[in-house]
Amino acid sequence: SFSFESDKTMATMADSECSILRSGLMKEIAKGVLRKKLAKMRHLVVEKAIKPEYLDSLFPSILKLFDPQNVTYNGGVANVKDWKISCYIEVMDGGVPCTNPNLDLRAACLPLLERCDYLFMEWYKQQHSCNGRRGGDSNIRVARLMTFITRYTPAPGEQALLKHVDGAGKVDGSVVVALPIDRWSASEEVNSFEGHGGGLTFWDGKDSAGRHHEIDYATQGGDVSFIDRAVWHQANPIRKGTRWAMVIFYDVCREEQTAKG
Repeated sequence: SFSFESDKTMATMADSECSILRSGLMKEIAKGVLRKKLAKMRHLVVEKAIKPEYLDSLFPSILKLFDPQNVTYNGGVANVKDWKISCYIEVMDGGVPCTNPNLDLRAACLPLLERCDYLFMEWYKQQHSCNGRRGGDSNIRVARLMTFITRYTPAPGEQALLKHVDGAGKVDGSVVVALPIDRWSASEEVNSFEGHGGGLTFWDGKDSAGRHHEIDYATQGGDVSFIDRAVWHQANPIRKGTRWAMVIFYDVCREEQTAKG
């Protein structure tokens, strides 16, 4: 795993890394968390958290280095056992789900991964601030357990990742970064999926009858979704073009736990 600790040097990252993260982001996350907690929800989608121009500069490298591995999940993910549309750049201990992570693609994406670590840590601390456990402690460490980039297409078995929880509910949380529409391998007109599905759906919170609310987001490049442990969601099917996303699974522990370990 790849860890990131809360310390004073990271407290100013959102301001100093103005080329990657947009301004005013931390205040917006704080307000968004408050609204979601009042609604008893455990996810948050922030529009254009990552500057689209930064992702535009990164995407040609992603396109060049993207090489999806064919992996078989025990029991399947959203009823898909053989998954072949993701390129894994960081994998869990023991080589799960594959033993050949794409280290070149990881290197290209590392600045983005580190900013996502920071954003996830700040979101998690606020989301769990009144729970009296784990994230309620301001001194936490977050570690990336698995990172992958997925390319959805209209082809059968490649359109979506239907209703599921990340890591079979065994990860503390996750981040999904919506990547740009691919305007490099073909025209935007050819590759755009907008108006033809896509986006994310969450089942979170509950109505008066105890049923989960179903919330849809038409996510676009630069949008970041923060997802707490075992929150049901799905990447919605596309009928045209290609849709790209980066997904990170996280483990969270207090620094005291780290020291004991």
